[in-house]
Amino acid sequence: MTPTNREIAEHLLACYDTIYIVLGESAPTLSHDAYVVRTYESARAYGALALELREHLGETEIAAIPILDDVLRRALAGDASGALVLYAMAMVVGPRLLVSLLDARTALSSGSQLTELFNHASLVCVREIRATGEVAKDQARSTTSSGRHWPEISRRHSIWLETQRVWAFPGKLHSPV
Repeated sequence: MTPTNREIAEHLLACYDTIYIVLGESAPTLSHDAYVVRTYESARAYGALALELREHLGETEIAAIPILDDVLRRALAGDASGALVLYAMAMVVGPRLLVSLLDARTALSSGSQLTELFNHASLVCVREIRATGEVAKDQARSTTSSGRHWPEISRRHSIWLETQRVWAFPGKLHSPV
């Protein structure tokens, strides 16, 4: 079954909304100032993408993507500083979202205005990954607030995520976002 342009857009809107909601809710609870700011900025960027797509689609009911919500909330539960959730966004979620955006552009009917929106979303996603990298490199800590190394924890989240085959937009057979 080939998904419609609307189904593709609604799936990506749900991804953006999920990221926006989880990051926006969590930012004020984080303990590391630089990560608080970066988390707010990232939430705003994905919220802006959601708003753009919502304006294009008009009225639509969108539910959170459970697996995406779970990955981000697990990262938050694993580290109060915010390092782990930012690492998860940059190394686990962001790359999968980029693959989904590429797949979405490929699957769209020709001449769709959504292509431009998805191109812009890809640029925003790359910008957010790079901005997170800049913040992380400026911070001396390489462990979570509990003293555990967050790249190792995030790798476990990534492996777990790979076992969940539910992230792709409707009709796709692989499992990015």
